[in-house]
This record gives sequence, C-alpha cells and structure tokens, in this order.
Amino acid sequence: MWKLDTHPALERPDLLAEPVAAALARWKDGPAAEPLAAEIDPDLADTASCADAYGIPLEASANCVVIAARRGAVTRLAACVVLATTRADVNGVVRRRMDARKASFAPQDEVVSATAMEYGGITPVGLPEDWPILVDAAVLEQPHVVIGSGLRRSKLVVPGRSLAALPGAEVVEGLARPAT
Repeated sequence: MWKLDTHPALERPDLLAEPVAAALARWKDGPAAEPLAAEIDPDLADTASCADAYGIPLEASANCVVIAARRGAVTRLAACVVLATTRADVNGVVRRRMDARKASFAPQDEVVSATAMEYGGITPVGLPEDWPILVDAAVLEQPHVVIGSGLRRSKLVVPGRSLAALPGAEVVEGLARPAT
C-alpha cells in the first residue's frame, strides 16, 4: 500500500511500542482487516515528511494529538484523532466536549511518560484507558489511514472506521477544521 512495505502488525512487534502491541492483541472489536505495520525512516516520522517520502495522501494520514483540558485544579488528558488535512478545534469543540475552561496541547514530556510511546509516534491505539479518544467523523470515511505505532520508526495502516471501535473512542462531527 502506497510506498510502504507493510506486514501484519502482530507479526512485527519490533515495530510497535509495548502498549500498542498489547492493545492490538486484545482489540476484539477492531478492524475487519488486521492492522498493518510498516517500517519508516525515523527522521521522516513527521506527517508531512512521511506522506511525501512514502507517497501517502495527506487525507489518508491521521494525527493523534493529546490535549490537556483544565477546569479549576483538575486537568484531564484526551486524545484527538484528525486527518492531516485538518486541525483539531481545541478551543472550541474539544474544550466544550471535555467540559473544560481551558484546553491546550499537553506537554510533550508528560505525554511521552504517560503513554510509554515516542513523541512523533503517538497513536490512539494503546493509550491509557481513562483517556477519552475523540475521533473526527471524517477519519472514519477513509478506507485506510496511516497512524503512529508508538515508535518514530514505524507506522500503522488501519481502516479509518476501525478507530471508532477503540476503547474509549467517541466519534465527533466537526472535531476538526480544514488546515490553513
């Protein structure tokens, strides 16, 4: 698929962060087709660089961004999955959905520590169970999307609709806006 050399993900645990491998092994209501893993150059983990180098259309790439939503002294983390052609509406839809007064991108070191994933490889698969996963409805319309694997040196390819079956996932219309 595209210029990616893909393999069934569970046959290549070396291409998966530990929590991602564990989540894929127990993802009972997940994709009808087994998730695929592909090794990439870790210097090309950034979505735009990866898409360009491996011939992946940006509309077939989905980003997972982690948001810190605050109300008073309480901060909750949530993941947002949006197509690479869009940006999560953090201060509108996400903030309201999380019932927060303030929402912003979570600090990189906090996200890496909480997920046991590498920055640049964060994926909605295998996130902490108490994190909501907000998935933009447009992601589900894609036959396949390329997402992180938890490592910078690989990517996962999954049917877009399968992300709605992740534990804690909620499909949100209008979660993302077109990128400018």
